[in-house]
Amino acid sequence: MKFVIQINTSPYHSQASYMALQFAKAALKEGHEVFRIFFYHEGIFNAFRHSTPLDDELNMTQQWSALAKYYQVDLVVCISAAQRRGLLSSDESSRQGKVDNDLAEGFRISGLGQWVEGTLLADRFLVFG
Repeated sequence: MKFVIQINTSPYHSQASYMALQFAKAALKEGHEVFRIFFYHEGIFNAFRHSTPLDDELNMTQQWSALAKYYQVDLVVCISAAQRRGLLSSDESSRQGKVDNDLAEGFRISGLGQWVEGTLLADRFLVFG
């Protein structure tokens, strides 16, 4: 089965991001495909490179990056939601005359077209948060 997942909440606001991560890991281990994970609204905070949780908290950004690297999962951050909240990739940063690169490894910024494509190609579309 092919899954697309959407995450709408920040990693430390609720358990939604953690539950999505656990679902994705379980699905992949069972041989299913997680075609894309789309970070939308406050979910874009999962992609901040400089996220620094407390020592006793799970670093969700690192967890997502590791998942993307190991399983080749496409982690897409909504460009509109990211810009509104100050998350800029190196490309977008230079376009706006800034020097930031806030996007963590394994994530990429794109538009809602990636979300639409994912929902069309997936067998199941799940929303967390």
